[in-house]
Amino acid sequence: MGEARARRRASGLALAVASALCFGGSGPVARPLLEAGLDPLHVTWLRVAGAALLLVPLAVRHRRVLRTHPALLLAFGALPMAGVQAFYFAAINRIPVGVALLIEFLGPVLVLAWVRLVRRRPVSRAAVVGVVLAVGGLSCLLEVWAGVRLDAAGLLLALGAMVCQAAYFLLGDAAGDDVDPMAVVAYGALIGAVLISAVAAPWTLPWQRLAGSVEVAGATVPAAACVVWLALVTTALAYATGVGAIRRLTPMVAGAVAYLEVVTAIVLAWLLLGEALTPPQALGAVIVVAGAFVAQRAVPAPAPTPPDQGSGPAGRGGASAGAVRG
Repeated sequence: MGEARARRRASGLALAVASALCFGGSGPVARPLLEAGLDPLHVTWLRVAGAALLLVPLAVRHRRVLRTHPALLLAFGALPMAGVQAFYFAAINRIPVGVALLIEFLGPVLVLAWVRLVRRRPVSRAAVVGVVLAVGGLSCLLEVWAGVRLDAAGLLLALGAMVCQAAYFLLGDAAGDDVDPMAVVAYGALIGAVLISAVAAPWTLPWQRLAGSVEVAGATVPAAACVVWLALVTTALAYATGVGAIRRLTPMVAGAVAYLEVVTAIVLAWLLLGEALTPPQALGAVIVVAGAFVAQRAVPAPAPTPPDQGSGPAGRGGASAGAVRG
């Protein structure tokens, strides 16, 4: 039993790191498309709609989930898939990108509060410390003190992105092992693509620009290849590994490890786009990694099973183990 939990924890951490790396690879690849003249919302629609197209076979295979968990699929498509993008892009039209991203990534803090106050489940000290460290490191990474201007509507929109990000971790944990993660991601992408279409207006997308080439890390690559990367790696694979990680860990721990996404994005921007890291950003990256390391220790170890399951002390032991798992 202990070995099984240890393997589940190790695989969960590996999936969480893989998810953060995949998500973090979106910005440096999307940037050349934006510089080629594509609108940010168009790039977002291409990313989600492309993932939906790639995942159609999986959606057909898992069509039974439409009958068993329709509300979960609708919520996942509306909030993590479509909501985060829509609120974030609306927010950065009013407030600095760094501030909007910091507020969005307060989602794991909201998860901690939800689990403790609404679900009334204990939250480990390691998870709290890890998230606090990660938020502090993120502030340094984004240098949010530079050029901050407050706009009430922009802040509200950023808070909307934060709520949607928190929903990603909570919804990923909601169905437990009853629903295949790929089914959730497949239908979430399909629903998200439909909802984003209403905002992005893909019929106005300059499709001819996707037939050209863009420059990535000094190399000329087809623009369509960047779209495939965004759809396959930074959306389909990123969400699938992320939901798998949440199932194996907890929403709190997976949320803290997800801060590695921002570190990945900034490091890749440095390597691929030549965007140099400032000393505060380098310090912030170290703090974020430290926070993720501390948080991963919050996965509880299994409690020892008393030899006599029928006695009073054994019953108390079982209740205690249940409390630790919660």
